[in-house]
This record gives sequence, C-alpha cells and structure tokens, in this order.
Amino acid sequence: MAHRKALSLALPAPLLLLAALTGCDSAGSSVDAGEPPLKGAAIGAPFELTGETGDTVRWSDFDGQYRILYFGYAYCPDICPTDVQRAMAGLKRFEEENPELGAQVQPLFISVDPERDTPEVLREFTDSFHPRLIGMTGETEALKHVASDFGTTFSKGEVQPGGGYLMDHLGYTYLFGPAGEPLAILPTDLGPEAVAEELDKWVR
Repeated sequence: MAHRKALSLALPAPLLLLAALTGCDSAGSSVDAGEPPLKGAAIGAPFELTGETGDTVRWSDFDGQYRILYFGYAYCPDICPTDVQRAMAGLKRFEEENPELGAQVQPLFISVDPERDTPEVLREFTDSFHPRLIGMTGETEALKHVASDFGTTFSKGEVQPGGGYLMDHLGYTYLFGPAGEPLAILPTDLGPEAVAEELDKWVR
C-alpha cells in the first residue's frame, strides 16, 4: 500500500481536508451533512476516453446521473480491488435500500494502465464487482490530463526483470452529482456500510 500513501502528499491540501471530513462524517462525527464536503471544489472536466466495449466514452454521457469515479488499474495487486470492491458493495447496499435512487448512480472506473488494460481486461475487471460498472482508459497523455482535471495523479513504477510493474496512484473514490459537480469522497477505508451511508446523504 506504500505507493498510495507516498503520493497522498500530492493531493491539494483543501482536498485532503475535505477527504478527512468526509471520512469522519461517515463514522458518525458532528460534521454538518447539510452541504456536500466537496461543494465548490475545482474537480472534474469534460473528457473523451475509450470504454471497455471499445467505444468512446464521454463525461457528458452521464449528465443527469450521479457518478462514482475511481482511478486505478486492473493489475493492481491490492489497493484497487479492495477500494472498488468496497465501493461497489456499498452501492449494492444503497441500491437494495433505495432502488430508484440507486439506479441514478453510475459507477465508473478509469484505468491509468493503458498498456495492459485492454477493453477485454477492463470488462473482466469491472464485471467482477458490479454489473453496471463501466471501465475506460486512453493514451497516457490524455489520462494524465484527465487525472489532473480530477485532482489526482499517477505514474508508472519501475519495470521488474519479468516485465511486471506497479502504477503509483492516488486511491480516492469520488462521488459527483447529476451536473458533474463534486460532492464527496466515499469512505471505502471504512467499508461498504459507510459507503452506503455516504451515498444516502447526497443522492437525493
């Protein structure tokens, strides 16, 4: 897990504070839930990437829907599958308790490892966590631009003798509103129940 912790310092200080508040709120602190923690944050911008079916996917394709967004990669040995599993398990709980609202939440996964994460690999990865999770990726430079627009970063680690490598990246699970506005960081570190509780606060 060291690669995510080492890069956490790259996250803008205000976003780190908001992330902390989001997590504390889910744990039952006295933080006022009246305003989304990320309200007004400069996170998000239009993009075009290649989806897991090979078709172009645009941020605007999901206008009118809430969006869960995670940057990671399918070959990640620990952090990505853990975060995505908890986020999607939390979404499933929310869907069970609030079917109509749950249907308005579109989960998205952006791979920062285009060398290995082909559409086929992405489909297998996303299908293992949630039937509606959509995977996408793109050229490295395009991905860096998108990552920057969404307040995150990534880099390729040292290639090992056998050709394997890790991708250093931040592991935040964002929740956006129907107009693409940032709302909160989902507390995947606290488990699916906390994720479902956070969704229940902001998906209305």
